[in-house]
Amino acid sequence: MLTLSYEYKLEPNQLQISIIEQTLGVCRTVWNYALRERKDWINSRKSPVNACSIEQEYIIPADEPYPSYSRQAKALTDAKKESERLKSVNAQVLQQVLRTLDRAFSDMKSRGFGFPRFKNKYRLRSYLIPQLKGEVLKGNQIKLPQLGWVRFRKSRDIPDGFQFKQARVIRKASGYFVMLSLQLNVDVPQPFPHGHPRGLDLGFDKFVATSDGLEVKRPRFLKSLQRKLKLLQRRLKNKKKGSNNRQKLNRKIARVHQRISDARKDWHFKLANQLCDEAGMIFVEDINFRSWQRGMLSKQAADAGFGQFVNILEWVCWKRDVYFAKVDKDGTSQECSQCGAHTGKKTLDVRVHHCPECGYIGSRDVVSAEVIRNRGLSDLGQGLDIKQIACGGDLTGMEATSSSQEPETGNLVARLGISRHSA
Repeated sequence: MLTLSYEYKLEPNQLQISIIEQTLGVCRTVWNYALRERKDWINSRKSPVNACSIEQEYIIPADEPYPSYSRQAKALTDAKKESERLKSVNAQVLQQVLRTLDRAFSDMKSRGFGFPRFKNKYRLRSYLIPQLKGEVLKGNQIKLPQLGWVRFRKSRDIPDGFQFKQARVIRKASGYFVMLSLQLNVDVPQPFPHGHPRGLDLGFDKFVATSDGLEVKRPRFLKSLQRKLKLLQRRLKNKKKGSNNRQKLNRKIARVHQRISDARKDWHFKLANQLCDEAGMIFVEDINFRSWQRGMLSKQAADAGFGQFVNILEWVCWKRDVYFAKVDKDGTSQECSQCGAHTGKKTLDVRVHHCPECGYIGSRDVVSAEVIRNRGLSDLGQGLDIKQIACGGDLTGMEATSSSQEPETGNLVARLGISRHSA
């Protein structure tokens, strides 16, 4: 099953905008009420059996069951019979709010996430429509429950054969958007190793350095608009909380942040497509980029968006039939790409690699990218001559043994007409 997400900007009228805002408000009320119910039940079980809390204690009967999703969904159905406000919103939309809350509690226990937070009117910005039935698309209009036919900017066509499964209405600083989930009953195999191998080394000095010698400087998306943000945020501290002027200024700040985010994402997509040109295999280091945002360069790491770039690169490689793999990150700058000798640790100010064994001299980042490429090829176990590759051997047209078994599936994604930004 192939699933894609396409995002379009909506152009709703005033009535439709009021319905969207009302739906977001009701979803926020359901979220906060359900979260409060769960927190009260948990807090009532905090005190020991033989003692009471010194300050305060939630009194809930001991036989009261935990407010799970099924119980809260049933209570929501009963509440809709008495509340006109709850009746005004699609029942499935409110059920999805409870599902999201239940998933947040599951992630808190299994993945170590933080405790779910209460939502104010600015924090809850989207709601999910789990089913779309009947005719959904007509020209540059889309039919959504309760909203009816809504105009949108059809920036790209939807591929033929895909079915509409879900829709998420999102409120951003620049307007309202809809994210459509599309599905096609087809199995697209993962790309096989073939063609020219390329290793990538990510860093702060150079955003990316390739084993072919290409070095791309790290762009400063935040720095270009930091002065404007600083001036707006200075004005914000003088605005009264809850006032209309403070809300208007917050919207201006949010638009600047969205402009930075959009520019970063667009640049990541363009760079990922450039790196996939004339490459059959791409190898990167297996790095936890969250740890990069905890040091003294956390601001620069967040501005570069290394994690987002790797995710986008993996998607672009899959779409363009380029093999993508991650390799061991340890010691890539302490190894010679020509002879494999250990050259020792280097401080960050040393930007030139010099091997005492074979005398190879080169850029530190490029040599690290060559080591990453060599490790990726070694993990594949293809028995290739690494020295010949590093010295400029042409591998264009080289394919793994397994790739010949699927000769017709390599360009299936291209035949579907999937465009670049369908991540």
